[in-house]
Amino acid sequence: MVKKEESLDNINLFSVITVISFIFLAPSAILMEGIKFSPSYLQSAVSEGLNLKQLLMRSLLSGICFHSYQQVSYGILGMVSPVTHSVGNCVKRVVVIVSSVIFFQTPVSLINALGTALALVGVFLYSGAKRMKSKLKAP
Repeated sequence: MVKKEESLDNINLFSVITVISFIFLAPSAILMEGIKFSPSYLQSAVSEGLNLKQLLMRSLLSGICFHSYQQVSYGILGMVSPVTHSVGNCVKRVVVIVSSVIFFQTPVSLINALGTALALVGVFLYSGAKRMKSKLKAP
């Protein structure tokens, strides 16, 4: 029912969803956290050692990085299958976990190690199955 030239691509759809989400969630965020942005509250936090400029800059940088990550994720999803995207997302999580364990020297429990190993084995098996499927289709 929609003409092809009028439909949204993945990136534009993500942008529209982001703006609409902001419009719907801003009132509840102000209602729940609004007191923390009052001048008196911020002044008392600054007197206790909060660097307000650093907090605002880090919050802005965090938002830009997360939005960029989501844009890249939507772009990749448009180029690969949803299953491949999901497997890549799983690998990303494992990399984040392993790098945070190395960087922050976080102790790893047995259950955490087993979960990470399971995720890696699953990715390895998926990659192998995908390669075998493409080899079977080749002749």
